[in-house]
Amino acid sequence: MIHASVPETLPALMRGAARGLAIGAPLVTYGPYRIGGEQTSESNVEFDAWLKRERNPSWGVRDLETVVAEAEANGLRPDQRIAMPSNNFTLVFRRC
Repeated sequence: MIHASVPETLPALMRGAARGLAIGAPLVTYGPYRIGGEQTSESNVEFDAWLKRERNPSWGVRDLETVVAEAEANGLRPDQRIAMPSNNFTLVFRRC
């Protein structure tokens, strides 16, 4: 959802999760992320370009650090980062 939506959905997702989740409950995200401002693979470069060209210019692979910072700003702490197939990651945040 994070990469296939406008950037403004990220703060809304994190605010909503912080309001709706019980203390300790997880928010789980899945998808591609840039790390340190860099794409993690050539296929993610291509995917990012395709999203912007074919779907919506404001869509695209987001920076992991931006996602984590937004989560933390809303009382969600990073718990796990799990490498997945096709250069994706599962991120688990927990409500504090």
